[in-house]
Parts: sequence; structure tokens; C-alpha cells
Amino acid sequence: MKERESFSSRLGFILISAGCAIGLGNVWRFPYITGQYGGAAFVLVYLLFLIILGLPIMAMEFSVGRASRKSAARSFHELEPKGTKWHIYSYFAMIGNYLLMMFYTTVCGWMIAYFVKMAMGEFVGATTEQVGNIFGALVSSPVQLIVWMVVSVVLGFGVCALGLQKGVEKITKVMMSSLLVIMIILVIRAVTLPGASEGLAFYLKPDFGKMAEEGIFEAIMAAMGQSFFTLSIGIGSMAIFGSYIGKERSLMGESVSILTLDTVVALLSGLIIFPACFSFGVNPDSGPNLVFVTLPNIFNEMVGGRIWGTLFFIFMSFAALSTVIAVFENILAFAMDLWGWSRKKAVLVNFVLILVLSIPCALGFNIWSGFQPLGAGTNIMDLEDFIVSNNLLPLGSLVYLLFCTSRYGWGWKNFMNEVNTGEGMKFPAWIRIYVSYILPLIVLFIFVQGYISKFFA
Repeated sequence: MKERESFSSRLGFILISAGCAIGLGNVWRFPYITGQYGGAAFVLVYLLFLIILGLPIMAMEFSVGRASRKSAARSFHELEPKGTKWHIYSYFAMIGNYLLMMFYTTVCGWMIAYFVKMAMGEFVGATTEQVGNIFGALVSSPVQLIVWMVVSVVLGFGVCALGLQKGVEKITKVMMSSLLVIMIILVIRAVTLPGASEGLAFYLKPDFGKMAEEGIFEAIMAAMGQSFFTLSIGIGSMAIFGSYIGKERSLMGESVSILTLDTVVALLSGLIIFPACFSFGVNPDSGPNLVFVTLPNIFNEMVGGRIWGTLFFIFMSFAALSTVIAVFENILAFAMDLWGWSRKKAVLVNFVLILVLSIPCALGFNIWSGFQPLGAGTNIMDLEDFIVSNNLLPLGSLVYLLFCTSRYGWGWKNFMNEVNTGEGMKFPAWIRIYVSYILPLIVLFIFVQGYISKFFA
């Protein structure tokens, strides 16, 4: 049997796992909902949920990966008691990873396109309306969208083709380190803008009154949802990295490190966006508009805006690419675990497959925009995102929870042995009742609430 690849360093494991968790939701969703629900007051609630929801499930996913030394394609087969059917979920985990990449490659392409446009000075001297039109022109052009999507797929698989240590680990380390440096430079620039202090006060001063105005229940739901979805847990995209690490460190401690990095990036994003928006009197809205319309307008107003804008979109491209590379690595591991393929063969087959599967999302903004699967104004990307975020992530997290705590699954004892092997922070035995009975109900509640807010709000 072929020896399983492994990371060359602990730092590599932490940065790659964090790179998978750090996605665009940290940047374009987190600052906006933070602002909407009372700034720092919301951040406190969010951090609480991150610890009580995200942390235990992440530790469980890593444990299943490390104990089985396999990706989600085979990990349940390896660990489940004889005669049980936990492995059925592995098919859904694999589908989840493919589905995620079917739309994430397009969004990653947007980031790379904007980095190039910004660096080439396309926004220099553009009016507010023209800045909006540049994004409109990008998404309404099937050729542009497909070209940039192909670039992101080529870059992602190109890194994975170099191998785990020489490609994925080495390049992600450089990207994540650069990402943090660029963010700090952008934060310093943003907080020194004239009028930035108002944005900082809005973001950092807890305002429970504003939270109450928007509705305490709504704020709690938003914090719960954001804390749950920011970590990409539930489809085995973390388990794969557990399968590549040794037993020297306990998995709870490692999960805390990854969670901390993910949170630092989300918080720093707010420190870039709010001071800049307040300085130029712009409303920090959510989603693509914030990143592709609001911020380019702000960079246009800044001295040296072309440089700051280019730096910002390098950071955004790295945030998106780190997720693409991490999930591609998982997808390659499926083929290598299931059929014993070489890395090269897995790259070639999946490269073609992902290219083909990513085309509907790119066309959903233009040629196929008439197809509105979730109601007026929605597109193919919304449907793909809904299946992953509102279904596979919560239900998958529930599977990992029950598998690790139930005597009909892998079981509490096995899980505790694995998660606490090695030096570092231990998974506390006293929270057994919480993770066995209360946390599954919270996850179910998030799942149901996702449907209610999508179709009945």
C-alpha cells in the first residue's frame, strides 16, 4: 500500500486549513452584517457562537480524517461499526465539494479579473456609474466569465499538481502569509483616512441598542449562521487535512489556531471596509456590490488608489484561491482514495470535469439568466450555493456530530482518544451532553431556519 502524503510542518497544516475556511464570506458578508446588527455588539455574539458551534464540529471533522487517514470518500467506511451505513454520507460530502467548486471558481475568477483591471488602471478616472458598468459588463459577458473561471481552475489544479508539500503546502503558506501582510497594510491605510474614526467607532463600539432595533432574535440568527458557515465544516473539506497530519498535536488546540486565524481575517476586513466607507460617506452594503462597486469607487477617491485597489484585489484573489486549492486537494484525494489513481491522473480527469461543471454558473449571469431557480432575480449560482450552504453543510455537520458521539457510530470513546492524542489543548469530557444532544438540535434549527428565511421571510 502506498504511503499517505503528509504535511512537512504544523504551520503548513494550520495555514492551509485556515485558507480553506477563509473565504469571501469573511470579506463581503461579515463586515456588512456586523454593521447591520450593531457593530462590536454583534461581533461578541458571533465569537461566542464560533466557539460553541464551529469549534467542536471542526475538531470532530479533523479527528475523523486523522483516525481514518482518508478523505471523506473513504473515512466513514474505515471507522464505522460493521453493518452500519454511515458511509452513505460520503457520497453527499463528495457532491458538496464538487458543487462548491461549480460556483466558487467563477467568483474566484471575478477577483483575479478585478486584480488585473485595477493594476492596468481601468478604473482610473471612472465615474460612479462607470465603475458599476465595469462589473455589469464582466458578468454579462459569457466569454469573459468563462476565461477568468478557466484561469482560476488552471491556477488551482496547477498548484495541486505539484504535490501536497511542494505545491499545496508551499504555495498556500506564501499566499496566506502575503494575505495577512497585505491586510495589515490596507488596515493602516484605511484607519488613517480622514473621517475614519467614525467608521471605527461604528465597527468597534458595542451598540446593543442598534442590535435591539434590528431585533435581538434576528441578530442572534445572523451571528449563528455566519459563525457556522464561515468555517466550511460538514462536507469533509477539513477532514482531508486531518488525514495528512501526525499525532504530535491534539486536534482541539489546532482547531483553535485555525478558528483564530479565520476570525482575525474577518475582523481585519471590517477594519479596512468601515473606515474607508465612512471616510467617503458610502454605505457599506453586502455581497458583490460592496467589493466590485463600492470599494473601487472608494479607491478612485484615494490618493494612490490604483495601488491600494490592486493590493486589495490581490488579497481577495488569495482568499478565494486558498479555498479553491484546498477543496481541489480534497477532490483529488477522493479519486486517489477510491480508485488508487496517481495524483497526475486525478488532476487531469478532475481538471476537465470541474471546467465543464463550472460553465453553468458562468452562463447563469448572461445567456441562461432567464433560468431563475429560486424565484425572481436568482440564478444558477444561487441554487448551487443554496444546496451547499443551506443543506449539505448543516446536515453534514450533523452527521459528523452524531458519528463521533453515538455508540451506533464511531463513538465517543474513539473520538476522545483521537482528538486528545498529542500535546496541546484537550477536548473537554464534560461537554459530552452538550455535543451529543444540544448541539445537534442547534444545527437542525439552523437548517430549518435557513429554509424559513429563504422561502417564507
